This record gives sequence, C-alpha cells and structure tokens, in this order.
Amino acid sequence: MAKQAIFSALGGFTLFYVVVWLSALRRQTVSPPSLLHLVTGFVTNFLDTLGIGSFATTTAIFKFQKMVPDELYPGTLNVGHTLPVIFQAFIYISAIEVDAVTLALMIGSAVVGAWFGAGLVARLSRRAVQVGMGVALLTAAAAMLMSQLNLFPVGGEALRLSGWRLGLGMAGNFLFAAISTLGIGFYAPCMTLVSLLGMNPIAAFPIMMGSGAFLMPVASARFVWSKVYYVPAAIGLAVGGLLGVPVAAFVVKSLPLTALRWLVIVAVTYAAVLMLRSAKTRPVT
Repeated sequence: MAKQAIFSALGGFTLFYVVVWLSALRRQTVSPPSLLHLVTGFVTNFLDTLGIGSFATTTAIFKFQKMVPDELYPGTLNVGHTLPVIFQAFIYISAIEVDAVTLALMIGSAVVGAWFGAGLVARLSRRAVQVGMGVALLTAAAAMLMSQLNLFPVGGEALRLSGWRLGLGMAGNFLFAAISTLGIGFYAPCMTLVSLLGMNPIAAFPIMMGSGAFLMPVASARFVWSKVYYVPAAIGLAVGGLLGVPVAAFVVKSLPLTALRWLVIVAVTYAAVLMLRSAKTRPVT
C-alpha cells in the first residue's frame, strides 16, 4: 500500500515535469539532438543504472566534446537526466524493501532542497558555474576513488531510521539535493549518509533513486522555466537514457566495472581541471 502511494506520487511528479517541459518546447524553435547527444544519454544512463553515476560522466563528455556552454551544464544535466532517473527509481523501489516512512521523509526533504538549490543555481554567473562544476567534478572523482578503495562506511542492517538519526538523514538529504542541482552526483553522498546512520547499504538504493526521481522534476522545472539549459543535448540525454536504463537493468544486469571506474575517475578529474582553468582564464559574465 505504501509503495503504491509512492508510485502514485512519483507518477504525478513525472506528469507534472513532462507537461512543463513539453509546454516549454512547444513555445520555442527546437533543434533535434545529434547522434552524439543520444549516444551520450544512452551510455551515461546505462552506466548510472549499473552504479557508476551519470552526472560526472556526462559532464566529462560535454567538456571533452565542447557540446554545451559551460554555464548551461547544471540545467542540461538535470533536465536531460530526469526521466531516465525516474525510470530507475521505479525499478529499484519495486525490487528493494525499505521502511516506507523513512523513504517518504527522506524523499520529501530532498525535494525541498532541490527547489531551493535550483533557484540559486539558475541565477549563477558563468564563472560561478565553472568553479562550482569543477569542484563538483573533483568531489565526484574523490567519491569514486573512495568506492574503488572500499573506503565508504559499511553500514548496518537497519531498514528504517527514527529519532535523531531520521532528522539527521533528512537534513543531509536536503543539503545533498540542493548541491546536486549544480551537477554533483546525489548518490554517493546519500549512500555514505545512510550507511553512517546504520542502515543497510542496499536500502540506500531506493532512497537515493527515489530521492533523485522526486527532486529532479522539481529542480528541472525551475531550469526549464528559467531557460538555462541546452535543449538539443537535454533531449538527447532523455531519449538515449530511456533506452539505456532498461538495457542495463533487464538485459546486461551487471558488468565487471573495476577498470572502467578507474578510467572514469581519470576522465572526470581531467574534466574538472579543464573546467577550473576555464573559470580562471575567461572573463566574468
């Protein structure tokens, strides 16, 4: 019953987002996504479904290929990846048990954080976005490195939070969601938080996927209304991602990802350096 309520709410958020985005697209001249945009969406969301993440990998591809203006990265990432993340959330929430009250409150705090975060990020200057994205990429690379070296907390066996642990979890999710609108991944800090609070790390998947699925339509709607995203790339991420998620979840299911994660760490770190160099050398706008 509780999961049905969550799925119904998620369906409502999805419908809200689709209506907002399609309404905005109908009022402007839209260029179709390129093949590279579509492939980027497929690959990054394929990897995201398998646990690598999509924001940092997409940002690295954007930077190397010069596909999107730097100041439009946060909006493009959020708008483009929203529908694939919602797809993932339906899969993980269905498959993994976690206390419904804990899940709902953690998701709710993330939605509120995303609303405030997106409003702030949409008003940032080009240089502020470049610096923020550079720091976000370095943070993501550090999180991936910690994962590779098994430095994340192992967690406990709990499937629910209560009392001060629940309050701390909600506060952390609010903060992580607000920061995630800049383009830093939400999953790694959320996984670390719930593990530190004693939850079974498996329970982190529906919490982080569910939180992402609810917060991203809210954040993305603000980016769409503010027109601070690159439309062709966002469409390519969405369409390609909706194809990549089921292939990873239902066909491939798992891959030996150790070597690939090291490659991603190197690529993301290099992209962070390029982004910070751009912030240093270009004038403030």
